Amino acid sequence: MSNPLYGMIQSQTPINGMIQKFQQFSQMFRGDPRQQVQQLLNSGRVSQAQYNQAVQMANQLKKMMGIR
Repeated sequence: MSNPLYGMIQSQTPINGMIQKFQQFSQMFRGDPRQQVQQLLNSGRVSQAQYNQAVQMANQLKKMMGIR
């Protein structure tokens, strides 16, 4: 028997929301991610500084999750 209050609290955490958003994104994403990022850089929709910052954040997240 699961505790409905615990389930409700757990479902409201920012991490769970982020995971849900990522799952939605990954289901809708099509194509080569590297090519998509390169197109964003080439078009100017994303600057090199924004890209670098995103890479740093991703690397920090990987470390926190124990991914190499």
